[in-house]
Parts: sequence; structure tokens; C-alpha cells
Amino acid sequence: MTAELVRGQNHPLSQVRLEIRVSAGTPVVASATLGDEHGRARGVEGVAHPGAPTLPGLEVSRQAAADHRLAVDLGAMPEAVHRVHVLLALPDGGPASFGAVAAPFVAVTGLDGTEVASYTITGLDAESAVVAVELYRRQGAWKVRAVGQGYAGGLAELFSDQGLPEPQRLAARIDEAVSQSLARAVPAPPQHSADGDRTRQTAVPAPGPDQAGGSHRGSGPAAPQQPANPYGVPAPPTTPYGAQSTTAGGAPQPAIPPVDPSAATQPSAPGGPINYSHPARQTAAPPPPPPTAPPAAPGQPAQPVAGDATGWSMDERLYNQIWGMFEDLARTTAAYRSAVDFADSRLEKELDQALSDPRSRIGGQGEAARETARAKHADLVDQARAALDRDLAQLSAESDVVEPALPPAYARWDNPVWHAYRVPMEIPMALRLGDLYLPESELLRIPMLVRLPLERGLWIDAGFTEAYDELFADAHELRHRAMETAVALAARLLAVYPAGEFTVQVIDPTGSGSRALAPLVRTGVLPAPPAQGAAGVADVLTRLTQRVDLVQMAVRGGVADSLPSGLDTAEQLLIVNDFPHGFDDRAVTQLRYLADEGPAVGVHLMMVADREDAQAYGPLLDPLWRSLLRLTPLPDDHLADPWVGHAWTYEPALVPPGSEVLQQVLTLVAAARTKYT
Repeated sequence: MTAELVRGQNHPLSQVRLEIRVSAGTPVVASATLGDEHGRARGVEGVAHPGAPTLPGLEVSRQAAADHRLAVDLGAMPEAVHRVHVLLALPDGGPASFGAVAAPFVAVTGLDGTEVASYTITGLDAESAVVAVELYRRQGAWKVRAVGQGYAGGLAELFSDQGLPEPQRLAARIDEAVSQSLARAVPAPPQHSADGDRTRQTAVPAPGPDQAGGSHRGSGPAAPQQPANPYGVPAPPTTPYGAQSTTAGGAPQPAIPPVDPSAATQPSAPGGPINYSHPARQTAAPPPPPPTAPPAAPGQPAQPVAGDATGWSMDERLYNQIWGMFEDLARTTAAYRSAVDFADSRLEKELDQALSDPRSRIGGQGEAARETARAKHADLVDQARAALDRDLAQLSAESDVVEPALPPAYARWDNPVWHAYRVPMEIPMALRLGDLYLPESELLRIPMLVRLPLERGLWIDAGFTEAYDELFADAHELRHRAMETAVALAARLLAVYPAGEFTVQVIDPTGSGSRALAPLVRTGVLPAPPAQGAAGVADVLTRLTQRVDLVQMAVRGGVADSLPSGLDTAEQLLIVNDFPHGFDDRAVTQLRYLADEGPAVGVHLMMVADREDAQAYGPLLDPLWRSLLRLTPLPDDHLADPWVGHAWTYEPALVPPGSEVLQQVLTLVAAARTKYT
């Protein structure tokens, strides 16, 4: 059965010889880049394009066309190639952007034409080049992922983002090659209006916050492309969830006429027309539309509805809705602060003018001018606050509706959804790490979501600061609170993965975390007791390091099936408490290795530590701290927002005092694991 992907989803590939079919409705240029495990292109020689269409295991079309067939032989790929990015671009002389044409459709098929996975690239606007899909290796197996990363700067910007040298020259070379074959470009297929045809625009899923493109659900100025956010992965700077966006925010998407992919033809290919349709595509009903709010009274805002964002599932709709709420809060707060800054600067200017005018010193003219300036200032601030309060009221009403509807992966521990918890069959899109809020809206909490699987480790900062003096008697209580935060996050990860697909191991050299670790130990979700002492630290790190080495060698050698039968292939989370106690130089090196290489092969790190305790190692550990996402056991405004300059306050997702929900959930996880094994 065909997998119809949405942005960010992946699907396994059971065949190594494939075709990637593209139907765009307008002539496009199809190219591909070969990349390493980090997605970086392997130089100009690793780019297949109309001027150099053939590479080992890959061949693309020599011309711009409305429809393409790309031949891929994954078995012939060099060992150093871990990712194949399929690129689409609009040629010179055609439409200026993908927002003005039908959404491109990409299908991965077998050589017999059987469709394996497909992806409709929606949400594009001003972009003229896009990374459509990527084929990538993971633990020896190949998968396809829907990407949809658009670039308004065209192929040159895309190549620059992939680290290719002289991207402008390479893009110009492709344009020259295309211009020589443009006369053979296939015209756009005719529109089909038959009632039985299923269009690919029935629903337009918004991009998840970990992908590029898309539009903000409200109006506002387009957000410029920005650097990585404080969480360390490319992302729209106003969202803590994910990736760089070139069109976050802005006007609604233009209307896109439906295109019937079955009408597409490829004259240059032998055998007549290519049928991009699939029986399921013609007969299956489209996904249900998102819920709609009841009509609002005249002059009143619409009533919020949980899941009213776009998406192909309720989880995706809620995920995109939360992202929209985050952007709305960032935007309205930035507007308020800007208005207050303007009022302050205007007041200062008018006061300076009043003082510099000698006439104002006679009689009461000077005081009257100052009072007038202060009145204007107060009026401007009041207007800005009224607008902020209006937006906050709307967002609060939306939050009140969304929070009760969240699935366990997105919900707080006090959400009743946990009382109906069952071990899931699939991994969710994202996980809630806590809440975010701003000083102007302390009562409004926005869930902080990160995509799964984790792309970087976590660091629960157990450092004692002056701000904690009134809350904790000593540093030991703070460290206990940090371990409780780590256990709550580990329990969430265990709860949202299918049975047997996630394992937690613990290093607790001095045993100081035993009280906080009790729920994990009592329920039996740990495969082994927490490791203690230098010997325990060495044993756990050696085993995990060997696991990373074995999986990496198997993946690079294409022999994943030869892994030892006893090797645990589940995702691994290592919790390290009281670092660097019990760590020698070799153990520190192994820990850095796990932080750097582990996430790519399913080994993740969660450290509960005070950075000051590791001062003896000097700058050696600076890369380690920078590679981890820093979280705090208490609310702290350490998450910077480089787009609008906000300092977001992070609040950890802790279990309410006296609640038994954590124990109940972990008991179900342990029971499911026992049944699974």
C-alpha cells in the first residue's frame, strides 16, 4: 500500500532499484545531490544535474520538463553516501516561484511502477527551488523522507545551504545546460475536472515547525530567514520546535488549481505516457478536514477549536496549531515592546525639546509641555497594552481548548489523557519537554515541543545560583530536583515509544540520585540497576560506545543484517548524574564520543550536572555543553530568541506532587516490554 507522506514523515524502502517520478504541472529542473551522514553535499562532483546527469547509482533528466523520471540504484551508491537529496527548481523564463504554480508531486516507485511512497510539496510561496525528498540510510536500511525545504534564492541558495563551493557558478552551469534543452520541455498537463478525479489539493498540510516553507495562520510581515534557534537545530527563530523557514508568516497561500497527475506525459521516455496515479489515490477518500469553529458574532473573534490547523492527522494539526500559538505570542509581544520603546523614545525627545527651548522656562509653559508629553506617552502605552491584552485573551482561550485535547506526548502530566494511557504502536511526531512563557504573559503557557527522534542530547543544569537561595537550603536539594526533572523526561520518552523500542540506562556514580530514580527502579523499566562507582561508569560507557561503533560500521559497510543477535537495537537514553564524579579521562572521551556520534545511531545523552563541577577539564568539555540542549529544574529565562529578541522562560514538565500518574504509566510500559520480549 502506498504511503502518502507529509512534510517530515519517512517510510522504509524495501527495494534498492527505484524510480523517483515528478509531476509538476510546469517545466521544472530536476537535480540530486549525494551527501554524507550529516547531509552535507560531497562537492560539485556529487551533484547530478542536466549538465552532468549521471553519477554512480543515480541518473537525472537532461532537460526541464513538467514530468521526470529519476533512476536510483541504492546498491550502487558509494559507501560514503548516506543521503540523496532530490531537488526541483524553476528554470529561467518560467514562473518566478512555486507559489504561482500547482504543488509538485513526487512519487517513489519500484521498477515495475508500483508506488512505494508519495509526497505533495505544499506550502511553497516565494521559493524557486526546493529539496523535495531525501533518501537516507539508517542502521543499514534506506528510507525516504518528505522534506519540502524551499529557497527563495533559487538553486544558488540551496547549494550554498548544502555547503557546496561556488554555488552561483554551479547554478549558472545548470541554467546554461537547461537553456540548451528548454525547447523540448514538456508543457503543463491539462486540467481535469471529472468528479471522480481526486485532486492533490484537498487539504494543504502546513509545514511542521521543523521544516521550511509554509505560512503563518495569521497575517503579518514575512519573517526573514534567520540563524539557528537556541535549541541548536535550524529553525524559524521564533519557534523552539525546529527548522529554518524562508516564508514563516505572511499572507495566505495563493489558490492553486488542482492537477490530475494521471494526465502527465513524458514524451522523451519510451513506452508512452506515464501514469502517476495509484488505484488507492483515485478511490480512497481524502483525509478528514480539520474541525471548524462555529461562526463568530459580528465584531467578535472566532471561537477557538482544538486541531483547527492544517495537517493530515489530529496530532499534526495540534502540533502545527501549537507552533502557530507560539508565533502569535512572539509576534504580539514584540509589537507591544516595540510600541513601548517608541513611546519612550518619543517622550525623551519631547522632554529634551521642552528643556532646550528658552521660552519654556518662562511661566508654566515648560511644565505644561512636559505634562503633554507624558500624557501622549501614557496614551501610546495604554493603546499598545490594550492590543496585547486582546491578543493574549484570544490565545488564552485557544490554550484552554487545546490543552485538554492534547495526546500524551504533548500533554502535561496533570492532563486526564494520561489516565487512559496505553502503550502506543507508533512514534509520535514530537515530545513535550516543558512550557514556555514571557514576562508580559506569565499565565499563558505554550508547550515546548521537540521532534522525535531526538537530534541532540539534553542537559539538566544542576548548578546552584543566587536565584535559588530562597528555594533550596543547599545544592543537594537542587540536584534532587534536577534528577526529578530528568526522570520525568525519561518517563515521557519511554511512554511515547512502542514497546521494546526505547531503553533507559543510568550512571549514578555516588548513588545520590537514588531517591529521584526510584520510580524507574521500582517499575522495572531499567534493564539494569543504575551503574555506580568508576567501574560501573566504565562498563556502561564501554558497552554503549561499542554499540555505536558496531552500528556505524554495519551501516557504512551495508551489512546491517550481520549485527550480533544479542545487540539491543532499540533507541537508548543514557542518564548521567553527578558528572564528572567517577569519570576519568578515558570516560570523559567516551562521553563526548556518545554525545557527538550517538544520536545518528539511536544513542542519546541526558546529563544532570553542574558545569562548574567540570572546570578542572578546562575548555576540553566546552563542545560537549554546546552540543546539548540546556534545560533547568526551575523556571528560567535562558532560551534566547534571535528573531525578535525575546528571552523565553522555560518551565520543566514535572509530575504534580502526590500524583501517582508516573508510577501508573511506567508500570504499563514495563508490562508491555515484558510481553514484547
